[in-house]
Amino acid sequence: MTPTPLATHVLHDGAGVPLVLLHGFPLDHRMWSPVVAELPPGLRVVAVDLPGFGHSDLGHTPPTLEAAADAVHAALRHAGEGNGAVVGLSMGGYVALTLAERHPEVVHGLGLVDTKSTADTEEARAGRLATARAVEDTQTLDAVMGMPDKLLGPTSKMERRSLYPTVDHWIRSQSPSAVAWAQRAMAARPDRTDVLHRFTGPVAVVVGAEDTITPIDEAKHMVDAASDATLHVVANAAHLSTLEEPAAVAQALTELHERVVEQL
Repeated sequence: MTPTPLATHVLHDGAGVPLVLLHGFPLDHRMWSPVVAELPPGLRVVAVDLPGFGHSDLGHTPPTLEAAADAVHAALRHAGEGNGAVVGLSMGGYVALTLAERHPEVVHGLGLVDTKSTADTEEARAGRLATARAVEDTQTLDAVMGMPDKLLGPTSKMERRSLYPTVDHWIRSQSPSAVAWAQRAMAARPDRTDVLHRFTGPVAVVVGAEDTITPIDEAKHMVDAASDATLHVVANAAHLSTLEEPAAVAQALTELHERVVEQL
C-alpha cells in the first residue's frame, strides 16, 4: 500500500547532509523551532509531521511505527531530500529507530532525544490503548490535556511557566484520530535495541536530567548498545528538552551532524 503523503518543512535552509527531525507525542514539527534557532548557519534542517499530526493527513495509515517509518521515507524521497542524520524525540525516536531498521540507507546518523529503544511494559501498553479508546469515544483531547505537566520538568514549573500555554496550544492543535493512531502504534512497537547493535553510524543520545518518562537509565542503555554513541544529559530539562533547554540540544545535534559529515 502506498503511504499517505506526509508534510515536510524546511526549517533551516542549507546544503549538504540534512538533519531530519521527527517530533514527539502529541505534538508536531513546531516543537523543534527553538532548537533550530540555535543551530549554526548553512545546516539544512527538514522536519516531518508524522501521520495525522500537524499538516499531515492520517489517511488509511495502519497504526504501526513501521507504517510511519515507511511514510517518512516516502516523504523525504518525494521532497528530494538526501540521506541524513535522523533525529527523533520520544515517539519520533521510536520512528527514527524503525526507519534505521527498514530503510538503513537513508540514515547516516541517529539522534535519539528523550526516547528509548525498549518496548512498553504491559501496564504502559494498556494505558496507551485506554487513551486511544477514550479520545475516539469522546472525540475530544481531554485524555491527553494533562500532558504538559508530564512533558515539562520541575525547573520549568518553577522558572518557565510561559512554556505551559505553548505546549497546551500545540496539543490542542492535534486531532483525536491522530492521538488514537499514535497511541496504538507506540503500544505495538517491539524492543529495537538490536537496531542500535547493528547500526554503524554515529549516534547522539540526549536526555533531560529531569526526564521521568524516558529517564537517564534508558538513555545509557541505548549508548551501551550502539558502537559509536555519545551521551548528552541536559540539565534543568525533562521530557521536552528541545523546548526547555534548546541551546544544549542544538549543540548535541550540531556535534552529531559534524560526526556524520566526517564519516562520509
